[in-house]
Amino acid sequence: MERITHWVGGTLWDGPTGDGRGRTVPVLDPATGRQRAELVMGDAAVVDHAVLAAAHAQREWGRSSLVTRTAVMFRLRQLLLDEVDTLARAISAEHGKTVEDAVGEIRRGCETVDFVCGLGAATKGEFTAEASTGVDVHQFRQPLGVVAGITPFNFPAMVPLWMHPVAIAAGNAFVLKPSERDPSASMLVADLYRKAGLPDGVFSVVHGDKEVVDAILDHPGIAAVSFVGSTPVARAVQQRGVAAGKRVQALGGANNHAVVLPDADVVFAAAQIASGAFGSAGERCMAVPVAVAVGAAADPLVQELARLASAVVVGPGDRPGVEMGPLITRASRDRVVGLVDEAVADGAQAVVDGRGLVVEGHEDGFFVGPTVLDRVGPAMRVYHEEVFGPVLAVVRVETFEEALALVNASPFGNGAAVFTASGEHARRFAHEVQAGMVGVNVPIPVPVAYYSFGGWKESLFGDHHAHGPEGLRFWTRQKVVTTRWPTQAPGAGQDPGVRASADLSFPHGRA
Repeated sequence: MERITHWVGGTLWDGPTGDGRGRTVPVLDPATGRQRAELVMGDAAVVDHAVLAAAHAQREWGRSSLVTRTAVMFRLRQLLLDEVDTLARAISAEHGKTVEDAVGEIRRGCETVDFVCGLGAATKGEFTAEASTGVDVHQFRQPLGVVAGITPFNFPAMVPLWMHPVAIAAGNAFVLKPSERDPSASMLVADLYRKAGLPDGVFSVVHGDKEVVDAILDHPGIAAVSFVGSTPVARAVQQRGVAAGKRVQALGGANNHAVVLPDADVVFAAAQIASGAFGSAGERCMAVPVAVAVGAAADPLVQELARLASAVVVGPGDRPGVEMGPLITRASRDRVVGLVDEAVADGAQAVVDGRGLVVEGHEDGFFVGPTVLDRVGPAMRVYHEEVFGPVLAVVRVETFEEALALVNASPFGNGAAVFTASGEHARRFAHEVQAGMVGVNVPIPVPVAYYSFGGWKESLFGDHHAHGPEGLRFWTRQKVVTTRWPTQAPGAGQDPGVRASADLSFPHGRA
């Protein structure tokens, strides 16, 4: 059975003792329920070793030229594209999503590498001549040092790629703690960095659970931490990291709504919403678990959603023709089924019911079929909690104002979408909805990498959004330099009788 260990100092590393007796956990295949590998778990000592190696490597890497850093990123980009099938199959085997879906997340992650390949333009500073007589001022950004990322299971390639290429291209060394449920993608990327010529120690992978997370948040040698996960954990990560003096961005949960107005193309809207609800079995932070049907749009929308949900082909992610794979764990499957049970008991109508789905030959897999619940009420847990499964809750309202108020009442503010043919309603929605990312006739408004990803309210803790320009600002700090080159008076420095006078008033820049 495959044994997955840490990546520290440019090589595989089993831990401080090296005797293979460290704690391990199983890595499962969600389609079969069987173990496919064992993962060596780290602790505070492993984190400390990784940080020491990173700090040593960062001293040289942070002083390297932009040409050197961007050359590594160009090579990494090509290697990612060359190995996209290998990466995608590793993701599918451990996460359960289809290979095609995994290819999509890798390509979206590559967009961030594209962005940092233009690092020279993205990091240009500013210069002001003659801010005062003979005084110039310029500013630039410098790396923080050793930084870290703590990433979730649902995008084992894309979310880390939103973090480490930006941080590393900016001159930092990066320690990644990926999810213990699907760790192989991060190990493959570590090897691609090696092949791209990244110096040993600049990128490390440390596996573990809460013990490793706490060690990262507490370690004095780590300057900044980026986190993606659930809202309760994101809040705790941000508070603990800030208390330890770190810069922290912590992206939390979501409950994204798609509002469908009566003037929308209902067939188009249903197809887009179904894609957002059931893609990757709903295990996306930008999934669409709630459709808000306004007025006359409701009945035709539910009818079309039911048709689409019933047609989805469910099975193991590596099987040709499969459109949706299993959930990540048995516990995830049971939780999703329990939320549907509760909603139906409270009066929701299961128009399409994915409970009890069994995939032939994979009877022990963690499958739930696409589920459409109509007439869901805001008090139901399936509405106000993050389901993270292939369940679409349809809420009916009568007016645009009711729909907007419903979206804004959610404690989450990651993304929101509106489907309409009305420019007026689209513009109002974009300006008035309380969410960090908005789609107009787009169900999953994840921005391209030269913009930044991030939500509002309980979907983000911290001041900076992820990747793109905001990400670059997060992983660097600004320095302002004020410069004067005075002309010496004749005889100054030779004649002890010639002395410069001291002006004790506060410099005000008028001279």
